[in-house]
Amino acid sequence: MEQIHVIGGGLAGLTAAITAAESGARVTLHEGHRTLGGRARTTDGPHRANEGPHALYRRGPHWTWLARRDLLGPVVSVPPLEGLRFRFRRDGAARRVPPAALLRLARRSARTAPVDADFRSWATGQIGEEGARAAANFAAAALFHHDPGALSARFVQERFRRLASLPPEARYPAGGWARLIERMAAHARGLGVAVETGARVDTRRLGELARTGPVVVATSLDSARALLADASLTWESGRTVLVDLALRTRRGDAFVVSDLDAPGWLERFTAQDPGLAPAGEQLLQGQFPIGPDARRAEGAARAEDLLDLGFPGWRERTTWRVEALADGRTGAVDRPGTTWRDRPSVVRGDGVFLAGDQVAAPGLLSEVSFTSGLEAAMLAVKAAGRRSGSGVDLNRT
Repeated sequence: MEQIHVIGGGLAGLTAAITAAESGARVTLHEGHRTLGGRARTTDGPHRANEGPHALYRRGPHWTWLARRDLLGPVVSVPPLEGLRFRFRRDGAARRVPPAALLRLARRSARTAPVDADFRSWATGQIGEEGARAAANFAAAALFHHDPGALSARFVQERFRRLASLPPEARYPAGGWARLIERMAAHARGLGVAVETGARVDTRRLGELARTGPVVVATSLDSARALLADASLTWESGRTVLVDLALRTRRGDAFVVSDLDAPGWLERFTAQDPGLAPAGEQLLQGQFPIGPDARRAEGAARAEDLLDLGFPGWRERTTWRVEALADGRTGAVDRPGTTWRDRPSVVRGDGVFLAGDQVAAPGLLSEVSFTSGLEAAMLAVKAAGRRSGSGVDLNRT
């Protein structure tokens, strides 16, 4: 069988490389950075923060795929008592329980929400204007978008229900997402995948690789657009301020503060994984979506509002703090009248396939990367088999 090349060593690229190798293909993975992981990297040092709040959802498609390959590793869930430390910002004050309207909406199947209507209008008809606004802001934890109410009702409701599910779906790889990436990379190498880091691929190099076999481009959509010189590779994503900080531990701190007055979310990740910070400290991560013309300082100020509500004396207790602006790299969002099927296709022609979190594949956030990586790899294996005239065994995936 011919060679298959995978460009990009994040979750989508590693999924594609493993899938192709399991089908018997010869695979080389090219990663421009010195380390693998993409947006699933975790900071080095005593404070182990992901690039924004990350979670695995146990009902998602890659949960089973990872478990079958013994790649999940140790995962942790939220201790039950921490659920009592959930706080909601409503009308500027911290509340211990969500509005009843949110609980009612969480019982509505996503199938009842129309694709063509915006979430704000549909949810207002279900639970009233105030409840709809709170629900949209709550759902922003899985959207990273400054105006969730303007998005497709079906799209937002699917995510709202998964966020609000009981017991919670979210699980967390112990030690941060880098540990999951390390297991996936080791598994890929064990299957014979050649992993090249510091190997940036440009348009010329892409042409050379494509002459030797199919190529899976598993980069951000912006990078893929430039690499493939394809202006059609566009889709809307969120724009959000990421805030990570470590505080000296204090009893009584909140676990999560969810902003229902505006999109925003702050979570104490050491509640479920104490090893993410040194002894006596706790690691917080949050994201605060801002509009296209807003400055990073606006999101940081909203983060401090939530810190004031849930973490008294946080300024004097801060031992480490990092802020970043994530612009166009937080996954696809769908406007009314569109679904994941309208996003850029996995198939790009001439033996080139696309994977990533803004590609035409179903799922929530990282699940889109996984699903598109899986599909791109299987299509690449088929294409390689046609070029070499050999059969392939797709049942091995």
